[in-house]
Amino acid sequence: MTLEVQREGTHSFVGRNERGAEVRLGRAGAEGAFSPAELLQIAAAGCSAVTAEQLITRRVGEDSKFRVAVTADRREGASELDAVHVAFDVDVSGLDEAQREALAGAVDRAIERLCTVSRTLKKAIPVTETFPTA
Repeated sequence: MTLEVQREGTHSFVGRNERGAEVRLGRAGAEGAFSPAELLQIAAAGCSAVTAEQLITRRVGEDSKFRVAVTADRREGASELDAVHVAFDVDVSGLDEAQREALAGAVDRAIERLCTVSRTLKKAIPVTETFPTA
């Protein structure tokens, strides 16, 4: 699958995939755009949500809505994140304590085993860049 980012104007970019999806990128604070660091965090939260969806809906209800918030630790002036924190907001009031604990454990295990983004961030893989020289 090919992904690309194309410059549209000053500090304005669009990321695209082959299926026609687009996302606006820009510097931190750019109106109507995600910064690359925000996209990294959204990717972690999104991967967790997609991975956990079936486990949650099977136990809480097929029509259940849930939210996954994400924050990051970043030292002042640093050009890197020190940690990413993903937090589920799910109405589990219909479950007893044992069921809530079982669901939380199942979600944790599924994310540990299947969430490509979180697994990759924890692994800290190499990233390479190429630039034309001719």
